[in-house]
Amino acid sequence: MRILIYLLAIVTANVVTAAFAPIQLGIFIVPMGTLLVGATFIFRDLVQNKYGRTKTYLFIGIALVLSALVSYSLGDTLLIVLASAISFLISETTDTEIYSRLKLPMSWRVFYSGLVGGLLDSMIFVVIGLSPLGAGFLPWKAVPFAILGQVLVKTIIQGLGAVFFQLVQNRHNIVSSQ
Repeated sequence: MRILIYLLAIVTANVVTAAFAPIQLGIFIVPMGTLLVGATFIFRDLVQNKYGRTKTYLFIGIALVLSALVSYSLGDTLLIVLASAISFLISETTDTEIYSRLKLPMSWRVFYSGLVGGLLDSMIFVVIGLSPLGAGFLPWKAVPFAILGQVLVKTIIQGLGAVFFQLVQNRHNIVSSQ
């Protein structure tokens, strides 16, 4: 079930991003799928908890292929598909490795690994895919705001996930001590 949720979140993020225009939050530009992208890091952490790091890389590979196929089938250019694939591979790998190496409670591992993964995902995709260096959808002056908008939303999602896992752990500790 965890794998299915992880894969569905990634595919749905592509569909939502293609179907809805980005929203402007003040000076920030945020694609609608960013809400789900932030959650995919949490879902990947749950997959890794159950199946381990080695198998998680298999699922990341499957997700990468699915994401690229869905993105291309929805009309994204090859440059956008490539930018998405590169940012996905680097951010998911980084998230996996940080999550694996931190010797902290799950809530903090989820937060820190997702924070770094989300930052890399946002920076790489916007610069390679959307900036004048890539497809040119954004002028250089808008690039920092697109990156910061995505990072802000992904960080909020990571924070909510970390709080949730901390609450679950606290509840478990209370029940265990009784």
